[in-house]
Amino acid sequence: MKMLKLLSVAIFCCPLSYQALSAAPLVTASEAALPAASGTIATRGISRGPAVKLNSPEADTPIQSPFDLKFSFEARGDSKIDLSSVKVVYLKTPIVDLTPRLKNAITPTGIDFQKADMPAGTHVLKITVKDSEGRETNTIINLVVNK
Repeated sequence: MKMLKLLSVAIFCCPLSYQALSAAPLVTASEAALPAASGTIATRGISRGPAVKLNSPEADTPIQSPFDLKFSFEARGDSKIDLSSVKVVYLKTPIVDLTPRLKNAITPTGIDFQKADMPAGTHVLKITVKDSEGRETNTIINLVVNK
């Protein structure tokens, strides 16, 4: 009986939000059905812009949805990451801006979006980040989702 009372107190004192328990849509089925972006995706070679690294999941490796999407940002020298410059887009026609969906997950050290939900398929994202000196980095990643 004591265990039941403690459990009840924990549930009422510290409720988990629905968002914490459920997957959050990153890309919808209708967005995934859009045609792929056409043309060449241009990225520059060596850059003094911030480093952008995909920490989770591993790019081009099949994953199950939902999954945790984690990027790290690293500014170079004495510069800082310009949070207002961070942009994540889904490369479709038309391009889908995912930044508003990720807004609460973006920090100066990266992106940590828990339980990202995406339909099955290969999804190409472009991440753009600038530093306080205006230097820009564009990174393209492929996420392969199995359902």
